[in-house]
Amino acid sequence: CLHTGNSPEPTRTACRREFPVCKHQRIIRSILLPYISMSASTALGAQARTVARPMTATANQPRAGARPVALKAARSSSAKNAFLGSFPKGSKKMGTSARSKFSVRASATEDAEAAPPPAAAAPEPVFISDTPEWKALAAHVHDIDQTHLKDLLRDEKRFEKCVMEHNGIYVDFARQRVTEETLDLLEALAERAGLQEKIAAMFGGKHLNSTEDRAVLHAALRAPATEKIIADGEDVVPEVHDVLDKIKNFSNMVRGGEWKGVTGKPLTDVVAIGIGGSFLGPLFCHTALKTAPEAAACARGRQLRFLANVDPIDVARSLNGLDPETTMVIVVSKTFTTAETMLNARTVRKWITSALGKEAVAKHMVAVSTNLKLVEEFGIDPENAFAFWDWVGGRYSVTSAVGILPLALQYGFGQAEQFLNGAWDMDKNFRDAPLRENLPVMLGLLSVWNVSFLDLPARAILPYCQALAKLAPHIQQVSMESNGKGVDIHGNRLPFNTGEIDFGEPGTNGQHSFYQLIHQDRRGQ
Repeated sequence: CLHTGNSPEPTRTACRREFPVCKHQRIIRSILLPYISMSASTALGAQARTVARPMTATANQPRAGARPVALKAARSSSAKNAFLGSFPKGSKKMGTSARSKFSVRASATEDAEAAPPPAAAAPEPVFISDTPEWKALAAHVHDIDQTHLKDLLRDEKRFEKCVMEHNGIYVDFARQRVTEETLDLLEALAERAGLQEKIAAMFGGKHLNSTEDRAVLHAALRAPATEKIIADGEDVVPEVHDVLDKIKNFSNMVRGGEWKGVTGKPLTDVVAIGIGGSFLGPLFCHTALKTAPEAAACARGRQLRFLANVDPIDVARSLNGLDPETTMVIVVSKTFTTAETMLNARTVRKWITSALGKEAVAKHMVAVSTNLKLVEEFGIDPENAFAFWDWVGGRYSVTSAVGILPLALQYGFGQAEQFLNGAWDMDKNFRDAPLRENLPVMLGLLSVWNVSFLDLPARAILPYCQALAKLAPHIQQVSMESNGKGVDIHGNRLPFNTGEIDFGEPGTNGQHSFYQLIHQDRRGQ
């Protein structure tokens, strides 16, 4: 209720709930309602009649369907000021002095006449689903529904079209419900959407993240020093390699015993504190590497553990059996304000300082962060902070210092560098290969086909190698956090399904768990 002026928000909220008996209802009804109604209808109109935009958006285009600034402000703690622009000249404050400038007998008609005219209707948005290419795929679903997979598997020539390979990485989608015509139609859809141009824009440092007005350059994290990747007019590759060189030198000192704990003992155990992308990606890589013979040999005599959950049980498990004198702690938080991470960091800091004193923090704790001020206030030497950049999304950060620092401390920088090289090799396939030879693109197009056309909402990730046991949780975040959207890049509500529900377990475990439902439930028939 606006008549309460500067009173606290709960008072205004309570008064709104008691609108029918509000003692100022005549003022509200005769003066405020015309403006509120007009603002609400304008907002609804902006949502229902968003401006049509091309499907290949630029970062600087305003988001269609966004609520008017006034309506956004109305939802903030200063909501009473949101409508002042619509009031007659002279109204400066929604308090007693402001109310005195209005006549209680003012009519709604008079104020409505003074209000600006409603915005003209905007054209309907244009979606990729409005294109002939999309409609051709939708029509093609009927043909697929009439074809049994066992008949598709009898076609040997089809196998050649459904198996792809790039430097030892194989993709076999022969058991997907696709024909050569399906693949042709999917390729045409990708071309219509300007997919190759968008890939080039990503590697070119364009601000594809329009929500935060940022580039999307996690590929630069593994680019060799000879590459040149520009973001906001600067080549970011040299900065990336500065951090990698710092990680290499630091990990060599710790592993070689040159960097010791405060009591002079070598630091053989590492606890990495982080959550989300600061945890799932590095944990997956560690689980995959620790039984590989070469990596296991490099990690002999060392331990790497991860702490993400704020549950005290997770803290206890992560520290169980460790000696503060031989433990190095990595605190991973870009802003150094992530609530769960900082709570765990303070808990582990107390564990260290209780045993070794406050001065031990500088030797036993390092940070992956960009907020050097808070890093220093926490007690960590800013020189021992490893940077990453705002053009790295958290779920893609495993090849930044977030993942490379703990992996290098456990396995040596050489092993971590091999991981970076492999990632860059697939980046090049994504950047340079034609659509039909592009492994990431074809996997993405198959997901579009399954989710948006065949109405198959879930994807099972079933690694039969136990070393890949943590692949499913990692992909859950990378895929579902990225594609878990109900609107397009301009904020328009999408008329079709987008991302998949990813789940999974190592294959032999799954066979004795949920495979029965996958094979025999009627939704899979």
